Amino acid sequence: DLIVHVRDITHPEANLQKATVLSVLRNLNIPSHLLDSMVEVHNKVDLIERYKPTEENALAVSALHGHGLEELKQEIEKKILTTTGKKILTVNINLEGPQLSWLYKEATVQEVEVMPEDGTARVKVIISSSAFGRYKNLFPN
Repeated sequence: DLIVHVRDITHPEANLQKATVLSVLRNLNIPSHLLDSMVEVHNKVDLIERYKPTEENALAVSALHGHGLEELKQEIEKKILTTTGKKILTVNINLEGPQLSWLYKEATVQEVEVMPEDGTARVKVIISSSAFGRYKNLFPN
């Protein structure tokens, strides 16, 4: 669904390495939409003082120190959701019904926050539009 190209930006041949990787990917007949949506990651920015990517849409990270990893995670999540046509939703459910079981089967459940006082839960899921449509039909409330 997505290509993430991580580069050691401190390597003296970093630009040549990028060109080589892109050439190999093109020779593998990777679909153009994957090449166009590729996430470019510049790693080891902690070794270069005040590093700023010169390439548009490149993300600067330091895997060693954790710098930029949250932004990278958000970018990957955004692109995957766009590519797959899924969305992240939070739905309120009654724990006495079959909704939670259905969501575990038909979606990716990320979080369940139980409200014991009223027997409900807030459930954060990754779900396709079609599955969410089925959910609304099955559980209109």
